[in-house]
Amino acid sequence: MAAVLVLSPMAMPSANADTDYGGCVLFTNDRAATIDSLRFRCSPAQQDAIFLDAPGGNVPMGVKDGWVARPPEMQGWAPALWIGKTFYTGPEGGFLMNRLTGAGIEGWPADVYSGPALMDGRPTWVLNYAPSPTPQVYDEIREVTPGVWFGYSWWRDGGQVSLMLTFILA
Repeated sequence: MAAVLVLSPMAMPSANADTDYGGCVLFTNDRAATIDSLRFRCSPAQQDAIFLDAPGGNVPMGVKDGWVARPPEMQGWAPALWIGKTFYTGPEGGFLMNRLTGAGIEGWPADVYSGPALMDGRPTWVLNYAPSPTPQVYDEIREVTPGVWFGYSWWRDGGQVSLMLTFILA
């Protein structure tokens, strides 16, 4: 039986308001609380609703820490391999380098540009790993609160696209 994703319509919060997705809360003025909520309090359906409700937002610039949101089994060991991304971007995009291992070694480049999201066709920031050793990887992110991006990492192979994980950047 296929899973059904039920989304409630939500307006984006005003600059000082919090948005509650049924216990999964986004805090516009508290990045740490938003990250904690996305990692530990939001169900996959709530995370999907947050992404679908969000505008594309601003492109990340500079060093951003990163966390795996799902699958939860990866949250404990992912930081040994990946701790975030460094964005070399301007208002129209640019490129990024992933920050690898606890030392933050830069590797695994991706082109960064605005494009349509796979889930809804609306604008998103695309992180296209075509120039990397894994050109099949294709990420999409949206700014869900100021300075916090939520995204999907997809695997493209033979015309098929599969979700690998979701992640947070701040």
